[in-house]
Amino acid sequence: MIKTTIKVSGMACSMCEAHVNDAIREKFPVEKVSSSHSRGETVIISKAPLDEKALRAAIDATGYTAGEISAAPYEKKGLFSFLKR
Repeated sequence: MIKTTIKVSGMACSMCEAHVNDAIREKFPVEKVSSSHSRGETVIISKAPLDEKALRAAIDATGYTAGEISAAPYEKKGLFSFLKR
């Protein structure tokens, strides 16, 4: 799993977040996507790395601006993951 974080400028409310989330879900096979207008970012969880150029195009098409994009490995933490130490 890959966690991709994108800085997005122009979001002002929860409806803006929904527009960005819907655009990403429409174009990419993602497990989870969530946006925050207060933090100015979108976080995507996917099985494979996503194409940065296509991500920028999808977000820019909604009227918002994609900034810095970073990707890192992601491990889902379960309810009892603290017991696996």
